[in-house]
Amino acid sequence: QVRLVESGGGSVQAGGSLRLSCTASGRFDPGYVMGWFRHTPENGREFVARISYADGRATYGDSVTGRFTISRDAARSKVTLQMNNLQPEDTALYHCVAGIRTGATTFRYDYWGQGTQVTVSK
Repeated sequence: QVRLVESGGGSVQAGGSLRLSCTASGRFDPGYVMGWFRHTPENGREFVARISYADGRATYGDSVTGRFTISRDAARSKVTLQMNNLQPEDTALYHCVAGIRTGATTFRYDYWGQGTQVTVSK
């Protein structure tokens, strides 16, 4: 079992920045892919970013490309999401995830954190 704990959410004005962190504990496999999804009642679940823990290769959702950066600290089993130029549409509950690659472009996320709220005002 793997436990994921997020931190760093909060409220910010449009154009501001926040940094989210996720620390993994338990039976964490360095071969995992880790990432972030966000959820809103209006739009449901949206992919934000993922990173391969082994080689650091990152992928981003279209709506955050160029504004968000995901990175990992392998020594501390920690993943960070730096969010810049935040906009009201980025308001959501952000979940950290961990999982495995199941195909060339597919992944299965077996572990989810409880989530941390990000609120962006105009």
